[in-house]
Amino acid sequence: MPIGARLAPQLSHGFVREMLERAINGGGPFLGAAAQADLRRTEAAGDEAAAISALVEGHVRVAGAQGFLTNLGGLLTATIAIPANISGLALLQCHLVAGIAHLRGYDLADGRVRNAVLACLLGEDTVGDLVRSGSLPATPMGMATSPVHDPGLDQRIAREVMTELFGRVGGRRMATSVARRVPLLGGGIGAVSDGWSTYRVGRYAERELRPRGQSGARP
Repeated sequence: MPIGARLAPQLSHGFVREMLERAINGGGPFLGAAAQADLRRTEAAGDEAAAISALVEGHVRVAGAQGFLTNLGGLLTATIAIPANISGLALLQCHLVAGIAHLRGYDLADGRVRNAVLACLLGEDTVGDLVRSGSLPATPMGMATSPVHDPGLDQRIAREVMTELFGRVGGRRMATSVARRVPLLGGGIGAVSDGWSTYRVGRYAERELRPRGQSGARP
């Protein structure tokens, strides 16, 4: 079992679905993914590409900030910091990818699209490996445009995402534990890592979730 999973047993694949719901629906001052994406499109005067770039850049900045704050402590704070870091990263990346999907014309209420959003969090390389091994039936684009929604896929994808997030956050935290003896260095590593991870997820979603109506995207 990954070290992150042992340190944060309270998190499970069900948590991933909850983060996705929060990202899509928003609450209070936190705008839902579609509302935030529409705001960026308005600010960009309807330019979809510019709106997506603004979404990615904004989420990267916030991911870097939360990565910094949740990686300042050492091993003694890991049982608190790892779940907090995973929660923040999952919420931000779900919010980013769902926003991109909305701008590209996908219905965020559709279970197929929601699974595609989560699959984007895995990253291109991991998705490719899982598709080749048969663990996933298709790429995010294939899931979003599938003729029917497969409810059995919901839990599988969430479990894969949870494993991936534990690996990124928990594994990095253990590997950089020495750096945390130097004030602010651990936070800096967390900021760069989470920011870069969020950037890659956003750009993968941008490439993968082609606009509705393009070749290969079913109406």
